[in-house]
Amino acid sequence: MQFGILGPLEVRTEEGEPVSVGGPRSRALLVLLLFDAGRPVSVDRLIDGQYGDDPPAGAANAIQAQVSRLRRGLPPGLITFHRAGYRLAVDPDDVDAYRFERLAREGHRLLTAGRHEHAARVLGAGLALWRGPAPTGMPQAARLEELRLAAREDLVEAELALPEGTSIAELRQLAAENPLRERLWGQLMRALHASGQQAAALAVFDEVRRLLADELGADPSPELAALHLAILRGAERPGQTVRHRLPAQLTGFVGREAELDRIDSLRESRLITLTGTGGTGKTRLAIEAARRRTRDVRFVDLSPLDDGDQIPLTVLGALGLREARLRPPVPGRLDPTDRLVAALADQELLLVLDNCEHLIASAATLVRRLLDACPGLAVLATSREPLGLTGEMLVPLSPLAVPPPGADLDDALGYPSVRLFMERAAAVRPGSVMRAEVAEICVMLDGLPLAIELAAARLRSFTVEEIVARLKEYGRFTLLSRGDRTAAARHRTLYAVVDWSWSLLSPEEQALAARFSVFSGSSSLEAVERVCGSGEVLADLVDKSLIEADDGRYRMLDTIRLFCAERLAEAGERERVRAEHAAYFLKLAQCADPWLRRAEQLEWLALLSAEQSNLRAALGRAVPDDPETALRLIAALAAYQWLSGRREQAVPPALRLLERFGAEPPEGLEEEYVLCVLQAVPHALPGQWARAEEVMRSLDRELRHPFTSVLWGMVAGPPPPGSSLMWERLLGSDPWSRAVAMLGAALTHLLDGRVANAEGELESTLASFRSVGERWGMAQGLEWLGMIAGWRGDWARARRLWGEALDLHEQLGALEEMVDVLCRRAEGLLREGDVPAARADLRRATELARGTSASHRSSPVELGRGELARRCRDHTRAREHYAAALDAAGPGGYATESIASLVLTALGRLAEAEGDRVEARRRHGEALALARTSPAVTMDLAHVVEGYAGLALFEGAAERAAFLLGVGVALRGAAVTGDPDVARVAAGATELIGAEAFAAEFSRGAALSRDDALTAVS
Repeated sequence: MQFGILGPLEVRTEEGEPVSVGGPRSRALLVLLLFDAGRPVSVDRLIDGQYGDDPPAGAANAIQAQVSRLRRGLPPGLITFHRAGYRLAVDPDDVDAYRFERLAREGHRLLTAGRHEHAARVLGAGLALWRGPAPTGMPQAARLEELRLAAREDLVEAELALPEGTSIAELRQLAAENPLRERLWGQLMRALHASGQQAAALAVFDEVRRLLADELGADPSPELAALHLAILRGAERPGQTVRHRLPAQLTGFVGREAELDRIDSLRESRLITLTGTGGTGKTRLAIEAARRRTRDVRFVDLSPLDDGDQIPLTVLGALGLREARLRPPVPGRLDPTDRLVAALADQELLLVLDNCEHLIASAATLVRRLLDACPGLAVLATSREPLGLTGEMLVPLSPLAVPPPGADLDDALGYPSVRLFMERAAAVRPGSVMRAEVAEICVMLDGLPLAIELAAARLRSFTVEEIVARLKEYGRFTLLSRGDRTAAARHRTLYAVVDWSWSLLSPEEQALAARFSVFSGSSSLEAVERVCGSGEVLADLVDKSLIEADDGRYRMLDTIRLFCAERLAEAGERERVRAEHAAYFLKLAQCADPWLRRAEQLEWLALLSAEQSNLRAALGRAVPDDPETALRLIAALAAYQWLSGRREQAVPPALRLLERFGAEPPEGLEEEYVLCVLQAVPHALPGQWARAEEVMRSLDRELRHPFTSVLWGMVAGPPPPGSSLMWERLLGSDPWSRAVAMLGAALTHLLDGRVANAEGELESTLASFRSVGERWGMAQGLEWLGMIAGWRGDWARARRLWGEALDLHEQLGALEEMVDVLCRRAEGLLREGDVPAARADLRRATELARGTSASHRSSPVELGRGELARRCRDHTRAREHYAAALDAAGPGGYATESIASLVLTALGRLAEAEGDRVEARRRHGEALALARTSPAVTMDLAHVVEGYAGLALFEGAAERAAFLLGVGVALRGAAVTGDPDVARVAAGATELIGAEAFAAEFSRGAALSRDDALTAVS
């Protein structure tokens, strides 16, 4: 059946026929049950919902009578009674409120990932479910209305990024109805500005400023004030957040109508390459062509890369699908290209690969692989030469057309080269008028877009007549005196234009431009001033179009950057400036590192991510030039690389450093050497790993890099018995380090079967991480406490703890950790008996696992889906999922044995259900052998032993089965509430030997010591 509570209560059959459910009391009762669909609702809560603070005498009996009347209007068995209360046994997706919440979350995730068109569709579908206000008087109604408003804001945000925009009238009404929500006012300002109503947008700011002052005595937020300033300055798309989409352009697009038509005619082609020499406008045309596409688009700039192996990782980053966070490396794990294939296999996407020429072979190999494996993918590439793949469609770019000799001014204005010059001229000298010299300039520059833009920028200092005179005087415009004289004439002319622009700079401007070439991608003002010199000179270079400024960041076009890099080398400053660049970003990484362990970690992760290209460049140059600086940098970045999902980017430089140092770290940098080895695992050599272990044992001081302890624990596993004092000595006394020490002790106790000790330590751990606001640590404590609560059968607490852990992981973007928590929660929901909710969690985990791109499949997800299928007696489907789980687990790697042993035990139980004794024995034996090698041997053996109890019962050894169930409790330190397999074995054994004998054997097993329990199964 389908239920609607987003508006007046509505109940319909699967065929859409309306169903009557009685009078007001019955309808109100049904709404209360629907708000907790699939979960028990206590009688006390039902009384509160029906009668408020003044219930009548006999309210409980009245509720029972109302339930009876309600049952008569609904299918049999839909409302059940449990000790915890009444439960409406429906799938949450059959209730419009739950569907809306799911769609709102999904829409927000898509919006955050920059998939605006898809987000708008999902959010629109969710909001369309509302038929009126949520039922009044319900505590959940206010939360739903707040979520509805947030979803409407997200929808507006998505629409603002689309060509058609959003409805200004509806947005204005929405802001008026919610006058204190500044996000809505900001969106209205942006919408007005986008429609050309700049004055109206500024008037909105004045209106909201007065309103906030009158109502709250407060000023507008910094974000709204910054938006106001951007509109005053005439920014193209003020306030628009760019997340791996097309780069924002600071100038309008001119010309190239024929090329755009050509690209449009090739819409069915899956590979289009724009070719041409540097400066012909390939990047600008690609952005404009992609902007006109309706499908999702991702833009990837390859110019900062110096190694073809970096391309797949860069594309993963542009897709928002970096590697899994905070997970130990696993041998045999999919490489970045395989992960890309897994992520893009079923997506409709246009991938723009810009500047392929210097990595042409690697780019071509990747594109061929992706196009073969991903049918919904199309690629738009720019390169100075074709990729050379079958099916590639080429769009060559010539210079812009120039007017013929003698053309009058009106005719000349019709040529794109002249239009480009005039548009750029208007930006630097308002009121510029067309003159014959403009056409002459465009002809002399052969219509090259970059050359024309550089020449137009000179109007700040010269008239067009003076520019023509200087072009004629500067002979290298027609004959290049440097470089390759065999190069194409257009390329020589471009070089000469840049050379001419360079010659017009002051010595101070030349020095800063040359030094600026050391940056990769964009840079902040502070970085430029520290590495290069005065910010005032930087502003002059921006005025002269040698450097571009965008939202507080500065960058140089690749063609100009390469020219300036040559000048830097000629000046003999390259090594010094590179050293300054490395020193600045080393200091930045070292400054950021402690903040990554505090409440401000998200802001600092974002700051480092903005400098990712520079950090990578600094590290790459330092490895051969200054290996000790490189070692310090790779250590300072270790926490950032793991938390931001970029660990794999550190592997190549770490391996090159280890090749240089071998097994002997530099004096004073022993800890940095250990972090280098940890970054290189599993590729580090045995001698290097042994040296790292020796360093860790010999350290007699607090760690300079506290995150070393976390990485060591994830890569090497739990510390060996007796080493706790060493770890306490190394971790130090700051709150975060103490919390890590408590977490390590708690997990050691939990994995060793000492649940009571572990739970108290986890509570203290969680409190400590909360005190510093560090999200990763809080999520760890919540997740493990949720598991213990689930074992105990405290379902409400388990759900709450797992929900909080999910929220924190989502803030960090840790998708794979979210998958783990969802699978753990789904397993608990199955034991609780809430199959629809378990199915929903596994469905979401499947979607997230696909998004991590870590593998084609996730072992925990496939195991969970297999257990669900086995629970529903679909053995064929269960076996398929178990096989997929084993395949995804792969060989080797920390904790791989744990998941594999769980899967093998499940296969053994499946064989028992099918009566195959030989197969059951084989699978349980494999599970036992694997569990004995697991880092979590005690906990894993507990599960395996309970599996063996089922095998014993299957073979008629009921006493042995009862004994082994007790051994499982002894190993784990707790019984697991609601485990259907354990309950089945216990019931079967009790039936065969009686309750008294079962209790005696079970107690004998449960009373064993840990060592005796470990040897109870041979």
